[in-house]
Amino acid sequence: MKTRGTHNYYVYILTNKNKTVLYTGMTNNLKERLHYHRNPLPFSKAFTTKYKCFFLIYYEHYSEVELAIKREKQIKGISRLKKEKLIASFNPTWEFLNQKI
Repeated sequence: MKTRGTHNYYVYILTNKNKTVLYTGMTNNLKERLHYHRNPLPFSKAFTTKYKCFFLIYYEHYSEVELAIKREKQIKGISRLKKEKLIASFNPTWEFLNQKI
């Protein structure tokens, strides 16, 4: 069992190659989750597969799952414009961050 404060949870935003679609998710292993977005099960009907959202452009780290879930819901509930501003404040050029994780 991990001690309090040593857990890792990530809220993240993915986009497609043309940066026209945004997907918000939450995971406890960002690197592994990015792999599964990029390599879905055959015939997957997942949103990220359908819209080819494989490119990480934003993430936040949390040590408590409750805070990560709350933040994911908050981000999912804001407008596209506010999401774009959030991404730009973290990653002004919307660089794909997959290789930096």
